[in-house]
Amino acid sequence: MNLIQLFEIFKTFSYALAAFLLIIGLKKLSSPDTARQGNTISAAGMLLAVIVALVDFNILSYTGIGIGLGVGAVIGFLAARLVPMTSMPEMVALLNGFGGGSSLLLGWSAFLMSSSMNVFGLTVVGLSIFIGAVTFVGSILAWAKLSQLIPGRPISLPLHNFMSALILSGIITSIILWIQAPYNMTYLYCLIGLSALLGLTSVMSIGGGDMPVVISLLNSYSGIAACASGFVIMNLLLIVAGAMVGASGIILTMIMCKSMNRSLRHVLFSGFGSSSGSSKALEGKEAKSIATSDAYYVLEAAQSVVVVPGYGMAVAQAQHVVKELAQILEANGTEVRFAIHPVAGRMPGHMNVLLAEADVPYDVLIEMDDINPTMDSVDVCLVIGANDVVNPDALNNEDSPIYGMPIIEVTRCRSTFVLKRSMNPGFAGIQNPLFFEDNTQMIFGDAKQTLQDLITEFKS
Repeated sequence: MNLIQLFEIFKTFSYALAAFLLIIGLKKLSSPDTARQGNTISAAGMLLAVIVALVDFNILSYTGIGIGLGVGAVIGFLAARLVPMTSMPEMVALLNGFGGGSSLLLGWSAFLMSSSMNVFGLTVVGLSIFIGAVTFVGSILAWAKLSQLIPGRPISLPLHNFMSALILSGIITSIILWIQAPYNMTYLYCLIGLSALLGLTSVMSIGGGDMPVVISLLNSYSGIAACASGFVIMNLLLIVAGAMVGASGIILTMIMCKSMNRSLRHVLFSGFGSSSGSSKALEGKEAKSIATSDAYYVLEAAQSVVVVPGYGMAVAQAQHVVKELAQILEANGTEVRFAIHPVAGRMPGHMNVLLAEADVPYDVLIEMDDINPTMDSVDVCLVIGANDVVNPDALNNEDSPIYGMPIIEVTRCRSTFVLKRSMNPGFAGIQNPLFFEDNTQMIFGDAKQTLQDLITEFKS
């Protein structure tokens, strides 16, 4: 057995081990208790894969790779230290976009460096470029929407579905023509341009309320693009890792759609958040407000409190203060639970991440389907910055764009306090009749300061 054969055995074993580590790491990410360990195991698997790939492709100069690793490490370190938890959705959107962009560039460069490619190779390169461009442009637009650099409402082209079908037809035609004449760069440039345009129009037409679904879907796209890139360079681990990310992203997307009682087709091809069926019905109604000193007396006497966190809690960075208030309530003999809606916030698991950062015990985080049957026995629901996920129009108003979406049914509890800066609608742009219910009282102001005031009342 010569050295080449030994290396092939070593390479196969290393890729299999790396794939195994990635699978184990992904499994451990399913639980907050083991998520950090899962990240470490996955990183170890990816490091092993990178080392073997560098040796496998017989790279003679590592200067450029070293520079890239150094720059990337610095950017990653600074992002981990400086990007606040409130900006995690934007960060995830950018990471998805970078994954798609790298797949685009990898497919393009593999074609340029190849002296000849068969039909299969050209097809895979075309798919890698197509999916990579859609993911990159779509993710950048999602980042801009989440950062509120552009409006979060859906913006659709005239005859949007027809135009999308026309663009997709142009993409397929460009791939076919390019395969027949691979060195006619006009077809390749048309493919890249049309793919970027499809990514732009697809995300542009999706409203703010659907952003968690968009984030998980783009994550799936980035995995599929990576898988296609793996076929381009015939790298087994890239194929496996991309397939796992793509599959898990699709599964998560379907879970998110089910949580909203909507199909993926409806998310992609309808303008959720473009109108509100409650606006006329709420004309003339006034919301009742309450001071924190008065809210304190209600909370002090409560036997059961349910906290419903939303994006407003993230903006105010109030997760640590709400944990402190929960501890004070528990010391006062009150049962405190946190009701978690699957699409609360701007990305899947957003509220879980924030509360985990504050070391809120995971066993008091109750999913929507488990908390709703107990709402009739709850004394106080404390809604912190949530809007659409507690909107009763989803149950009662057939004209509402969120009708049929499962919500946390806070209207059934005895008293509801809504912590909110103003009466403005949420990110989806939909009015909320909860604010005008008889048992609802608004506490206006910064959520963190409001919670701190309540803590002060308890301590005094």
